[in-house]
Amino acid sequence: MSRKMQTRRVFMKTFGAGLTGLAIMGDLSSCKKMEARPNILFIMSDDHAAQAISCYGSKINQTPNIDRIAKEGMRFDNCFCTNGICAPSRAVILTGKHSHVNGVIDNRLEFDGSQQTFPKMLQQAGYITAMIGKWHLKSDPTGFDYWNILPGQGYYYNPEFIEMGEKKQHIGYATDITTDFCLDWLEKRDKTKPFCLMYHHKAPHRNWMPSPRHLTLYDDIDIPEPDNLFDTYETRSAAAREQEMTIANHMYPAYDLKLTPPDENNIEDKQYWDWIFSRLTDEQRSAWESVYGPKNEEFRKAQLKGKELVRWKYQRYIKDYLRCVASVDENIGRVLDYLDKNDLSENTIVIYTSDQGFYLGEHGWFDKRFMYEESLRMPFIIRYPKEIEEGSINDDIIQNLDFAPTFLDFAGIQISGDMQGRSLRKLMHGKTPSDWRQSAYYHYFEYPAVHAVKRHYGIRTQRYKLMHFYYDIDAWEFYDLEKDPHEMNNVYESAAYSKLVNELKEELERLRAFYGDTDVKKFLPDNHARLEP
Repeated sequence: MSRKMQTRRVFMKTFGAGLTGLAIMGDLSSCKKMEARPNILFIMSDDHAAQAISCYGSKINQTPNIDRIAKEGMRFDNCFCTNGICAPSRAVILTGKHSHVNGVIDNRLEFDGSQQTFPKMLQQAGYITAMIGKWHLKSDPTGFDYWNILPGQGYYYNPEFIEMGEKKQHIGYATDITTDFCLDWLEKRDKTKPFCLMYHHKAPHRNWMPSPRHLTLYDDIDIPEPDNLFDTYETRSAAAREQEMTIANHMYPAYDLKLTPPDENNIEDKQYWDWIFSRLTDEQRSAWESVYGPKNEEFRKAQLKGKELVRWKYQRYIKDYLRCVASVDENIGRVLDYLDKNDLSENTIVIYTSDQGFYLGEHGWFDKRFMYEESLRMPFIIRYPKEIEEGSINDDIIQNLDFAPTFLDFAGIQISGDMQGRSLRKLMHGKTPSDWRQSAYYHYFEYPAVHAVKRHYGIRTQRYKLMHFYYDIDAWEFYDLEKDPHEMNNVYESAAYSKLVNELKEELERLRAFYGDTDVKKFLPDNHARLEP
């Protein structure tokens, strides 16, 4: 298998420090054993693309605190989601099972909290567990000693949180408030037990409202455009052309682009923006209008059209997105500093990821859902000084399916036999098992729905990708990622690739059978209800 491992063999510092590879046996209530097991700080943002993280080579921003986790641990370069949308990814992470098994195939369905999850297993083994921030699974969290979550997507400004069943509004900015709650919980927790804290941000999810302190960040520069901002989708199937997620045509002027006041004739956009803007305090509203008001006036005077209008929309979108990322990065720094100051860094596993990737203008798009690289790829960075060598990099194929088994493995808990993922722990030691997966399986179900991304499934190997779009279309796409990393040239019909296409089709069918996902008719929609953005 092609691999660019930049790690050296990692030896255990002491047997008692790491408890490597051994299941916790005997009395789990023993204080000595409790202290030996690592804490787990699982940080996840929403829609944070790897190409907006500087340790992944971002050309558009810097993320020094996220980079610190990578510098002091391991960066995974080939982490892929199984279903590129918020709620399904979260359900996969909790259960270690594909969407068709855990029951959350799209954002419309409620997560069944009675099923087995890794927080429940940690809790049963003596960990104290907490879930703070974005949950987005409709049902109340289970398996947590403490939870304090945003309802649904939550709001950036002055959001409500539901704390152990009680809803209360909090004045401030969601990213800061989420962090405040996490630091408060860390300070007040039962310190005799190892902890698992799920610290989950709303940002940088749509509609990309920056904090007051970041409203003018990037005002003095132009963010580089992706080379395929004006993609025409030649050679691609109808799925790429018929989506509704282009920066050019599918962003709301007020809700997405902050072109306020909203047009009274655009009822839907006005309603969305009014919901958002009415939440701001007078002080917040004044700060907002003082920054965006002059910019919007300048835009209207320019009367831009065609590609220049698209370029303006891209700059407005990407700067707001990156401003939200800046707040996430700052707040992660606050939590890392807390670990250092309280002597928790050495025995705490710190993970940073996002629920999937996102389009930052590539192919002219925003949002996610497609199996193309920008939304398929997830950032995954992990630091654990006792076992992971600083600055190490791994390019084995991993998926969010593997997170739950990994957490259980580090905690010394036997991995549930019905989990479909595998522990990444050996990979973190620089030892890739001989039977490690050579391809990642993906299945997206949410269609018809907002953004009109058609149903599809497929596989991604180290070099190639095969996708099948179905339901109201029957189309295949095949990409040679070495020659065509931006997936501009579908070579499915090329005679030169016919043998490889057939081989990948065989592998695709093998994985569908292996994961028990062969009956696509089982999940076809009963209605065509659209989802809110």
